[in-house]
Amino acid sequence: MQLTWKDIPTVPTSNDMLDIVLNRTQRKTPTVIRVGFKIQRIRAFYMRKVKFTAEGFAEKFDDVISGFPNINEVHPFHRDLMDTLYEKNHYKVSLAAVSRARTLIEQVSRDYVRLLKFGQSLFQCKQLKRAALGRMATIVKKLKDPFQYLEQVRQHLGRLPSIDPNTRTLLICGYPNVGKSSFLKCITKADVEVQPYAFTTKSLYVGHFDYKYLRFQAIDTPGILDRPTEEMNNVEMQSIYAIAHLRSCVLYFMDLSEQCGFSIEAQVKLFHSIKPLFANKSVLVVVNKTDIIRIEDLEQDRQDLLKTILEVPGVEIMQTSCYAEENVMQVRNKACEKLLTARIEQKLKGTARVNNVLNKIHVSKPVARDDISRIPHIPEEVKDLKKYDPTDPNRRRLAKDIEIENGGAGVYSINLKEKYILDDDNWKEDIMPEILDGKNVYDFLDADIAAKLQALEEEEERLEQEGFYDSDEDEMEDDENEEIREKASWIRNKQKEMINAARSKKATNNRKIVPRSKLTKSFDDMENHMYMIGNDTTKLSNKKRELRSGNRRELSGADIIRRNMEISSGSSLVYDEKSNETKTPKPVGQTDRRLDGITDGALRSKAERIAKLERRERNRNARAGEADRRTTAALPKHLFSGKRGIGKADRR
Repeated sequence: MQLTWKDIPTVPTSNDMLDIVLNRTQRKTPTVIRVGFKIQRIRAFYMRKVKFTAEGFAEKFDDVISGFPNINEVHPFHRDLMDTLYEKNHYKVSLAAVSRARTLIEQVSRDYVRLLKFGQSLFQCKQLKRAALGRMATIVKKLKDPFQYLEQVRQHLGRLPSIDPNTRTLLICGYPNVGKSSFLKCITKADVEVQPYAFTTKSLYVGHFDYKYLRFQAIDTPGILDRPTEEMNNVEMQSIYAIAHLRSCVLYFMDLSEQCGFSIEAQVKLFHSIKPLFANKSVLVVVNKTDIIRIEDLEQDRQDLLKTILEVPGVEIMQTSCYAEENVMQVRNKACEKLLTARIEQKLKGTARVNNVLNKIHVSKPVARDDISRIPHIPEEVKDLKKYDPTDPNRRRLAKDIEIENGGAGVYSINLKEKYILDDDNWKEDIMPEILDGKNVYDFLDADIAAKLQALEEEEERLEQEGFYDSDEDEMEDDENEEIREKASWIRNKQKEMINAARSKKATNNRKIVPRSKLTKSFDDMENHMYMIGNDTTKLSNKKRELRSGNRRELSGADIIRRNMEISSGSSLVYDEKSNETKTPKPVGQTDRRLDGITDGALRSKAERIAKLERRERNRNARAGEADRRTTAALPKHLFSGKRGIGKADRR
């Protein structure tokens, strides 16, 4: 999750944007064109200019849009904070204006490139290029205000503190001038301004410290006044959003000396006003400036007023003095403990973590091999053994006591063979060789091992003769094996065809694809597919035969006579038995151009009508088209009329 936005690129002004892109176009594209060049080369020259300029603007606009955070994708705390500081609607409108300008510039580029394809002379192509760049410049100049606003937002975003909404957080809040910034300065190394007047802190300040090898962040919020949310200003709303959205331990600071300018009653009332924001949070009320007055020094009615705060479940009160640095660290540690306890409880409430651990645990119970009850057996000498007491002088000596008496670990090694049960105690220290006389010693520890091995081999031979190890595959019939192999081969081929079809569909990129609703499947295709997936297609075949016999038109006498005359005269007409009609055969590989891309007759007539309208104006003016050959003037006057003066230098 992105917590800071210090790497947003600088947003230039509209004039700077024009200079950057146009200078880049002049440097990166060819600059020499002559009238003697072919018209195709002249068109390509100016089309490249227009396209490169549009791409330059699009690239710059994309950098601006992608550099700023998407306000709908950030954490709710950051979203509300940005809404308070910059007005969410203004922010969105400014970015939308940049995005819209990018779309307009691309549209201008497409339109003028289309016009340049039909340019007739160098002068005409040049004027079209100037018009295209002029329209792009007009669009960019209209972004003057959005660019200025976004640059201010960028500078302010870079100065915002890095606040992680999901880490361990202590949130300090309360009335102005009650000692919140002083407390933050005592427990962290944050550079917070501390002054003896209200609203010194006008934005959020963050400090970090370590407790029990864990990293904590402490946030100092601006002071809050007891008034409705609708009447609060941007400074106060920052505190409200921090309390509402951040999972933290809230430290509500109070000043019993009333030097902050607010009475104890007002501070208690503010606590009860913002109490709904403390839901599902651990709260610690910190009474500050105890070097001036303590809770015990207050009148009884005010003490009772403070006790109403404790009626909220989970709330505790602690006293401290940031000036005398009295009890500051105890308050910090108490808040950290409350926060850690609350986070652990919240994790235990979630069933996902518990289920994840339980899924890794498998408890297996052995199956009883017989009905005999086998109770645990404890030797009598272990039952009678006296419990070991380190303070008893007559206690039994352990191996650890012997080790300590002889120098401790690393100096004395315990004899692990002392408890071996052997016929002769002198055998305890003997070294057992693994190989002796070329044989493995452990193979001869059992005297009856040869007899056991012979019995095992005999049992294996008997099982093999009885067919115990014969596989089920040998019992299957050859016909069934062959059928299974064919089905498996068909499934593999079908999977390969599906994979190849999906890959070819992805490889189409931006090419036109026929919509699924326009695709047609024949009856034979359906019948073949049903047969291939193993269904009985007898009914389908009968149905197809009935439909064909029902749709066949009976030939009249005139039809028979006309067909015989065409056959005798050698006509090129062909009789179609399926439709019972005679048709003129088309050349091989040739399609009907009037029907290409058109699904019905209504669309065909509409296309012909539009084509006639497009040709009407060109025919009326006798304007030259792409196929007309025409020789332009060998020496255009505007290029060879003399030397350029001091005025315009726009010769290209």
